[in-house]
Amino acid sequence: LAQEVEFILLDHLRRVDSHSRTTKLPAQRTMPHYPDDIEYSEKYQDDTYEYRHVILPKAVYKNMRNLVSTRGPTDEAGGRLLTEGEWRGLGVTQSRGWEHYAVHRPEPHILLFRRPLGTDPTTGLVNPVQAAAARETLA
Repeated sequence: LAQEVEFILLDHLRRVDSHSRTTKLPAQRTMPHYPDDIEYSEKYQDDTYEYRHVILPKAVYKNMRNLVSTRGPTDEAGGRLLTEGEWRGLGVTQSRGWEHYAVHRPEPHILLFRRPLGTDPTTGLVNPVQAAAARETLA
């Protein structure tokens, strides 16, 4: 499942802005694309979660690096995850129920978020009826 979501993310990133996402320098690695403002992806989903990613500007990413140098929750690979208060403190604004669930190692300025299908965006709570209906539409 994690590989499938990462494939969806990478495919989406390629399609969104394949030419301006990176600047290729001769005989060097590609440089990450830092937007002027925080950028939010469209939502995408599997049979359990809906996902989105958020791309941070360079200045916001530098603030985030100061946060991640402290102790806190980590993902399966040991990457430092942000709490809701931390990512909101950086200026990321989105409805309730989203969790920062993984660090995208090649581009750590891209925050990966997910929330269970059927989450009420005003309360952040999962409505079991809506979650079941969302899963049925995917089947």
